[in-house]
Amino acid sequence: MRSIKLTAAATSTMPRMVLVMITAIYGLVGIFGRDPWKGDDAVGFGVMWTLAHGQWQDWLLPHLQGREDIFAGPLPYWMGATLIKLFSPLLGASNAAGLYSATCFFLSCAAIWHASYLLGRRPEVQPTAFALGGQPEARDYGRTLADSALMIFLACIGLATRAHETTPALAHLLGISTVLYGLVRGLDKPIQGGFWTGVGLAVIALSASLWLFIFIFAGLLISLSICEVKPKPQWLGTTWAMSIAGILLWPILWWLSDLPADLSQAAWQAWWRNDLIQALPSSKSLGFLARNLTLYAWPIWPLALWSIWYWRKGANYPLGGIRNPNMALPLGLILAILIYQLHQTILSEQSLILIIPPLVIWACFSLPIIKRSVISFIDWLAMLTFTILSLFIWVMWFAMSTNYPAGLARNVAKKVPGFIHEMNWFGLLAAIIVSILWISVIRWRTSRAPKAIWRAVVISAAGTTLTWVLLMTLWLPTINYARTYQVVADRLVKAVPADYNCINTTHLGGSQLASFIYFTKLNLKDDPKCSLWISNKPGEARKAANQTNQALELIWEDRRDSDRTERLRMYKVLNHAQ
Repeated sequence: MRSIKLTAAATSTMPRMVLVMITAIYGLVGIFGRDPWKGDDAVGFGVMWTLAHGQWQDWLLPHLQGREDIFAGPLPYWMGATLIKLFSPLLGASNAAGLYSATCFFLSCAAIWHASYLLGRRPEVQPTAFALGGQPEARDYGRTLADSALMIFLACIGLATRAHETTPALAHLLGISTVLYGLVRGLDKPIQGGFWTGVGLAVIALSASLWLFIFIFAGLLISLSICEVKPKPQWLGTTWAMSIAGILLWPILWWLSDLPADLSQAAWQAWWRNDLIQALPSSKSLGFLARNLTLYAWPIWPLALWSIWYWRKGANYPLGGIRNPNMALPLGLILAILIYQLHQTILSEQSLILIIPPLVIWACFSLPIIKRSVISFIDWLAMLTFTILSLFIWVMWFAMSTNYPAGLARNVAKKVPGFIHEMNWFGLLAAIIVSILWISVIRWRTSRAPKAIWRAVVISAAGTTLTWVLLMTLWLPTINYARTYQVVADRLVKAVPADYNCINTTHLGGSQLASFIYFTKLNLKDDPKCSLWISNKPGEARKAANQTNQALELIWEDRRDSDRTERLRMYKVLNHAQ
């Protein structure tokens, strides 16, 4: 066991109010007061909207309105649709769906905090006891590490945007965080730990794919084979029972509703193929990880590597301190997630979120062993970076608001042509308050030289929160204008002839379709017999029409003003196929 020398002063607890306030601000700002944004956010919301406004049969096979493609992993859409039905009269549909993101995020924070707390109390990681006392108590040490883990989690750069979107990625985050907590809890309370591990596995299966469930379960077994501390057999039995019960929930609903065999078979196939797993590792996925993971997981991965380097030695050969629960339990999950990601044919940022919670556990155990000079470097780098970034955000907003300096104002206007800036006094007040709080945090850090080990990450967490809040207050109207299809949808409605029967959306992307479903009341469906066709894929609509001897006449062409590469075209069918 490695020896760590810490005094009780190093484990002084962070004020609860500060911890709760930073987490709440980070999690809530950015999910309200905006439309569904282009990309995965709009697609996820569109499926939730379809369920909330459709028939009960739609809940069995989540899909976009007018399209038959099944979105396997129904749990995120069930949650979002339920929240839309409950809270849309009060908050609006888009804001109500945002509660899904907030719920998953806050529950994930709680799971990560408690997992770190339980590991920090274990005897394998306790600091060296001094002859005359003065070392921290196990409870205080665990709480300090848990506070640090939460701050590291909030400091993750890649988490900011994804944590506020209505996508299945938030349910994936909740699932892996719950699995991690249940695994740690199972070391001393096997039944309770097995329950939460099984719930986490069920959440993963019901929000992603059966392949991811298999990979994560295999990762659990790897973790336990490495770890020198094993849970009692009751943990595995409870885990297996809860996970299987959760997985069977969806098929049982098919059976109870007497779903036709062809539809249930299609759902099974979609559930297996949801992540497009291939037999051999994908070079494209490897390249994606190499290009994106280092920035996405900053500053977590450097701290995690530092922790591995320290714990690599110990009495438990051949793996040394890696066999301790704080290192071994996340290890199997990290290996399983990386292997899973490398075997995906198409890897996206949604998949990267899975690896963050176990890396956070490793990272928090690096803080007690980092040298003071390194801590100072981290703090000053974070202060400098986020101060400059926040000043840049303020200056650009000031230029947009006052047209001074004129050059900056023109550059902003070029990015969002057609946008009319209006002063948002509530957003301005919130931005001023959070900027004052940032200055207060800097003064506290530079004037008092605190000894608590969480001091190394509180600046980074506060900095990411500051940056996100400034963007979602000062710049939210601009960003929303640039990423929403509301203006285009309004123009589309005006361009649709009064005598149309339906609009064929076969050649329209999911993001555009979901947005038009929400912003318009047009009859949109995947049907080549419609009198109008709409497409965002150049040439595909005309190619499909030629194959069925149909002639198309272009009657409308448009795009979002901020996107010069996108083209939306609507055609009138001149002669229908017989």
